Amino acid sequence: MATTGAVRHLTVLYDADCPLCVHIRHWLLAQRRLLPIALVPAASWEARRRFPRLDHASTLREITVVGDSGQVWTGTDAFIVCLWALVEHRPKANWLATPAGRPFARAAMFTASAWRQAVRTEGPPAAVEGLACDDQCSVPR
Repeated sequence: MATTGAVRHLTVLYDADCPLCVHIRHWLLAQRRLLPIALVPAASWEARRRFPRLDHASTLREITVVGDSGQVWTGTDAFIVCLWALVEHRPKANWLATPAGRPFARAAMFTASAWRQAVRTEGPPAAVEGLACDDQCSVPR
């Protein structure tokens, strides 16, 4: 996909069968954002409709964020972009993107990935309609 143009909107593809991913989804929805963020279950019908050229199997293995101009970020870069889109976390994202901060971002992603693998449910895939929230689900209070 192309990586040109200013970012005005992000779509975060998250694993709807992962309790950590769902928790982070709710956390993102509760944050003040500098730009709109849509949260869509990875490999779902909606994700496939929006991004037909994306490798949807890989979006279930690691966080993937898609910008409105075709940018695609995965893993550590996706984590940093999510923080960059938030009012209170943009300065932290800018630091995490530097050579000094990047090891901390990688460590956070490694830890989250290990925990995710330990708790991910083995139910039906998120691609089955009706199993997961999309960006219209409410944020728990």
